[in-house]
Amino acid sequence: MFKQRSVVMKSYLAVFLGKPEAMETWKKLPEAKRKEREQAGMAAWHKWVADHKDAITEMGTPLGKTKRADKNGITDTRNELGAWTVVKANSQDEAAKLFLNHPHFTIFPGDRVEVMECLPIPTIQ
Repeated sequence: MFKQRSVVMKSYLAVFLGKPEAMETWKKLPEAKRKEREQAGMAAWHKWVADHKDAITEMGTPLGKTKRADKNGITDTRNELGAWTVVKANSQDEAAKLFLNHPHFTIFPGDRVEVMECLPIPTIQ
């Protein structure tokens, strides 16, 4: 009799990115057109969530404005981060494939989704 080896799925952080210029273009759309695309985009996003519910471990959230804290203090800044979620998968390639044709960049003004493994925190010896 063979002993079945259990496969431990890894966690992957997916960050939704978009250039600020794309959002400015989005905001310039006629309100009716923008609302129509928002509704279509949210419907597609909810479908994506339903289709991948078994892989999603943290739904995540949209992200707001950014403050930078560094050795010089706190300042307002801007970056391309738009949202985040955490998924589980057997590999990084498998996790990345979950985001192919995602509404973030097929309907909304986002550019891409970047996927990285969530690594364990190193221990102190």
